[in-house]
Amino acid sequence: MRSLPLLIVPVLVWLSGVPAVGDVGDAWRSNGPDGGSVYALAVDPQESAVVYAGTGDGVFKSENGGISWGDASSGLTNRYVFALAIDPQQPATLYTATGAGLFRSTDGSRSWSAVGSSLPSTYIRALAVDPSKPTTLYASADGIYKSTDGGSNWSRADGGLRGIRYGVVVTLAIDPQTPTTLYAGTFDGAYKSVDGGASWSGLSGLYGTGSNIPAIAIDPHTPTTLYASNPSDRSIYKSLDGGGSWNTVNTGLTNARVFRLAIDPQTPSTLYAGTTTGVFKSADGGGNWSAVNNGLNGGIRSVLSVAIDPQSPATLYTGFQGPGVFKSMDGGGSWAAVNSGLINTTVSSVAIDPQSPTTLYAVTNNGVHQSTDGGDTWSALNTGLFGSALAIDPRTATVLYAGGYASSGERGVFKSTDSGKSWNLVGLAGIAVSSLVIDPYNSNILYAGTATSDGVFRSLDGGATWSAANTGLTARNVWSMAIDPQNPNTLYAGTGYNYPDICRGVFKSTDGGNSWIELGPRDRSISAVAIDPQTPTTLYASSSQWACSGGGPEVSPGVYKSTDGGSSWVAVNPRLTLAVAIDPETPTTIYAGTSDSGVFRSTDDGMTWSDFNSGLTNLSVAALVLNPTGVYGGTGGGGVFARPTPHVTLAVDKSSPGVGLVTFGSGTVTSSPRGIDCGSNCSGPYLSGTSVTLTATPAFGSIFTGWDGCDAVSETTCTLALNGERSVRASFVGQPSTNTANVVTPAVRTPIR
Repeated sequence: MRSLPLLIVPVLVWLSGVPAVGDVGDAWRSNGPDGGSVYALAVDPQESAVVYAGTGDGVFKSENGGISWGDASSGLTNRYVFALAIDPQQPATLYTATGAGLFRSTDGSRSWSAVGSSLPSTYIRALAVDPSKPTTLYASADGIYKSTDGGSNWSRADGGLRGIRYGVVVTLAIDPQTPTTLYAGTFDGAYKSVDGGASWSGLSGLYGTGSNIPAIAIDPHTPTTLYASNPSDRSIYKSLDGGGSWNTVNTGLTNARVFRLAIDPQTPSTLYAGTTTGVFKSADGGGNWSAVNNGLNGGIRSVLSVAIDPQSPATLYTGFQGPGVFKSMDGGGSWAAVNSGLINTTVSSVAIDPQSPTTLYAVTNNGVHQSTDGGDTWSALNTGLFGSALAIDPRTATVLYAGGYASSGERGVFKSTDSGKSWNLVGLAGIAVSSLVIDPYNSNILYAGTATSDGVFRSLDGGATWSAANTGLTARNVWSMAIDPQNPNTLYAGTGYNYPDICRGVFKSTDGGNSWIELGPRDRSISAVAIDPQTPTTLYASSSQWACSGGGPEVSPGVYKSTDGGSSWVAVNPRLTLAVAIDPETPTTIYAGTSDSGVFRSTDDGMTWSDFNSGLTNLSVAALVLNPTGVYGGTGGGGVFARPTPHVTLAVDKSSPGVGLVTFGSGTVTSSPRGIDCGSNCSGPYLSGTSVTLTATPAFGSIFTGWDGCDAVSETTCTLALNGERSVRASFVGQPSTNTANVVTPAVRTPIR
């Protein structure tokens, strides 16, 4: 009998590119939002257009009086800046105190190098430079230390100060006419040295428990006149005898807490006070004060820093907690934000418009911001709204909800019906709302998780009314929530420490919040929950390292995975995590944001992880979201970073027509990572750069004969890296029924390029 011909069925696999986010290359980049907390400000005494800002994300420099800023942190191994000081004689030399110690620049902040290795602590709160001999410096580092060689070597200079509360000196001031006279503010009051720090004595009236002195200002013309603030009793004190005696000068301060003081170097009877409610000014040596906040609008927050232009003292700068830097050119009469390029915002939440994925919203410590170009540019929507959670109506994208988290006046659920241009409090006033989710099929239904141990609330009418939904929810400090995209009656709540109980992990409701059951993992605080959009029984939970006491064992943070709807969990990443997100295009890809190590990525369902930090200068990532072209990370001081995640499509073209008595061979091709299962699913997207292994399995009565176009072949498997357009062919033939022993050995063929 004649043999039947071998008929080859090709299985074609090809890749097609998808445009990426912006023009950022294969690295992270942040373009905003601008603003953030500014802890230190300094104006060049010779070039007053040069201004420096110390932030939670490094040093920024402006060369045009704050009109624009650029990053000036090259060489800083830690970007959290507590203090700045400029050499008054050679202002290209400056010093910065960071979370990793003291750094010096001799080229106007173009580069920095570490100094002060002999200091006992890297936590430096205050710096002061001797104006007559600028190589003499003083720094607070578990006491006061002194350097006479520009910071290279240090010796202790705090005789009489040892034993102060917490060992912390929060401010230092030098008498400009007699630089051996210094003043120190501590949590135990004010101290004075008249011998260059060799010995110190407490100042009567501002000494002892209850005297917290964060600011001291000296009259440069009459240095025996000085001012000190004490937020504990909401007072400013004035001395006319070098600190020997003090009187309060509070008229007009309206009970404000004062943390910063600045004195006009040319007219020292003019003073400015930075408070928790904005800026106050006195024109009569502290006799009377008045608020000077015109132009600060709803962005008023605690003043963290004040700097006066020494050449033109009507020009001054203030650094705020959140809104960044504001500038006045009329002695505080009016203010304007000057933050262009000063990207230092802390981002607690990022949301993507489901109808227009290049439109993003970010909740920051400077209000809510919007980008309509995938993060390339940002605009402030409401600088008076400070929240921690954000949700977009999936059907009407102009409707947004924000959870207020900060002070009691800003807590609750806020709603906007005009894409964030205006907001109204719609419920839960006074409750800190940490998470929000919306039913994808009925957007009138939304849920709010709270961080004030109030549990979960539910609204059935778009936020107009709310009711508690806590039956079975035994841990009510809810940090995160997630809703099943296929069955929205299924909800998950990630909980944190709930005194006096231990942490209880994730809770689940299958009836729209009517009742909850505890799932675990126990003894973990859950900062985020993510659901696989294609297989919703697969979950990931990120666990932070917040204290979980109450007798529970000591546990490690990280990412936990469940494949059975939360019934059981497996640790898949031991890193300290704040956020977790799943790529909706390729759910085998998961991202985890950490508190200090940036972003990690897994492309194999969480089995293995690698850092994903190229270009990411701020490694505290508390929010992660994805659109079809990229991943966005909300950071703790660097704004929103974007990184492209170009996808490629892996598709299988397979057919098996019959021709007379001859039948084509058939079989299936599956992939790892998952995405191809052909048979039933013959196409799927993958991240560019992914290594994919294809496995061919012949059907009964067929034989697999080989691959074409692979990087590597091992019998029925084909491995290839998806770095560009590729084609792969798998061949099956029908096995002759008259000769079932005639098995064809798989062939290895030349790759197709």
